[in-house]
Formats: sequence, structure tokens, C-alpha cells
Amino acid sequence: MSFTKKPGGKALDVLQNLPRITLANLRPEPGSKQAERRRGRGQHGGNRSGRGHKGERQRGTRPRLGFEGGQTPFYLAIPKYGYNEGHSRHPQYQPLSLKRLQYLIDLGRVDPTQPIDLTQLVNARGVTIQPKKRDFGVQLVDEGSDIFAAKINIEVQRASEGAIAAIERNGGVVSTSFYDPISLAILIKPVPFFLRGQPIPKRMLPGEDMVRYYTDAANRGYLADPEKIQQARLDLAQKYGYILPDISKDELCHMLSSRKDVRQIFFGLSPGWVVNMAEKKVLKPTDEKLLQYYNSQI
Repeated sequence: MSFTKKPGGKALDVLQNLPRITLANLRPEPGSKQAERRRGRGQHGGNRSGRGHKGERQRGTRPRLGFEGGQTPFYLAIPKYGYNEGHSRHPQYQPLSLKRLQYLIDLGRVDPTQPIDLTQLVNARGVTIQPKKRDFGVQLVDEGSDIFAAKINIEVQRASEGAIAAIERNGGVVSTSFYDPISLAILIKPVPFFLRGQPIPKRMLPGEDMVRYYTDAANRGYLADPEKIQQARLDLAQKYGYILPDISKDELCHMLSSRKDVRQIFFGLSPGWVVNMAEKKVLKPTDEKLLQYYNSQI
């Protein structure tokens, strides 16, 4: 008589005969574990345990990583390069809103019939410029653009698109120009400079990081192409939906079209001239070498 074997019956028999696996009968593989060496037990495992005599190294009380015995550690003595890199060279521009500018014009502190630059704005107490604190001029912002109604020719260092549109909508002109710290200090306080009897220096050209801004016609940079500036004026008028007034037919055409030279600091005063405040005279250089130096654009 024969019996048929069930599939997997042998495996089931093996599992039934094996003991159950529990935490109590778990053992490591024979030969995988070795007894640890007893240290620090005198004659029964080493006298000094390889640690030497006394001190932090023997007792295992070494200080944390980076501790230098109480003196200022290296990671505190050395500044963090990169986080504030160049912070002392970042230019700052004091904001001047169109609302504030209209207020100064209404009070008579600023004359709209004359070109406006930093000299007029500082004398009118409209802004405070401190070249020693990294101030590089004025930034014209569009706050109060809906109430601004003056027709002016203004020169600032930075200007927002809304402020440019508000001034050009009234028939005015905006230009942005760069002043180095020495020229800026002379421009905001011309009288103390004139009293020293020194010739007016040439204005320095902008640095490499500022050339792109002052050569852009959209920013009305003083180094931009005049034809591109005129095209940018038309594009801005089309963007904001106003008709651009024709400056050439305006009665203040001469004032609106007046601009400083690239190296010029004051309106009407060229580099190299000396202003004599006591005698109220302007002295001009006559030497050929001086004329060649002050008239050059290099």
C-alpha cells in the first residue's frame, strides 16, 4: 500500500522539529566575538593602560575640539569672509520723493526755472548727503507722482521708472550722473571749497560696476547715446499712456536742454576755474598744458 506525499511536507516537518527562535536563544556566530582586553587593572591588565602618567590624556577629560587653552580661538579671531564682503564699498542713495520735491518747489526753496542738481537740493534742505558714510547721491522715487506738476530739469544719481515718467509727462527732463566722493563733497558744499581758492577738479568717471547703469538710456544715464534717450522717452510715454511734450518748442527750451559735461561738477563752471569769493571773480587758466588737461575726457 503506497501513500502520496504532500508538496512541502518535508519542510513543514523540519520547522516543526526545530526550536522556536527567541531572544533567549540568540547567539553570535562562533569565532566572531573576542574577549575585550582588561585595562587599568594594575597587574591584571596593564599598569597605565597605554595612557601615560596623569593629566587630561590619561583621565579622558580632553577639552572640546577648537579649545585653545583660554585664548581667543582661531575661529573667533578670524572674521567671516564673504558674508559682509564689500559692505563698506556698497553705495547708498538717499531717497527723494516727488511729493517732497513738489513741496520744496511750492515753498520757493527750489527754483524750477533753473537746472536742479544736488547743490540746490541740499541748500533747500530737501536731502542730507554724507559722503563719508558711503552716500553717493540721491535716488528719485515715484511717491507722489500723481500730484507732481512742475516742469523741471533735474540731475540725480538714481531714478525709478515711475519718477522719470511723472517728470517727462509734464515736459521735464531727468538725467542720472555719477559723482565720486571728492566731487560729491564739493558739489554739496561749494562755498567752503571756493573759499580755499583751489581750482575746480575734474569729475571722475564711474567704476566698472556702475558703467552699465549710466550708459543705459532707460535710466537716462549721462553716458548714454542721446538718440537712444529720445527713443526711450517715446517708449516710456507709450507705456504709461501720455503724449510726450516737444521740448524744442517750449519757452524754457534752453534750460531744459542744458546738461553738464562728463567731467563737469557745477552748471556754468568748467574744471580748472577758480572762484574768488572775496572779489567775486572767476579766474580761468591760460596755460596750454592746463587747458589741455582740464579739457581732456581722460
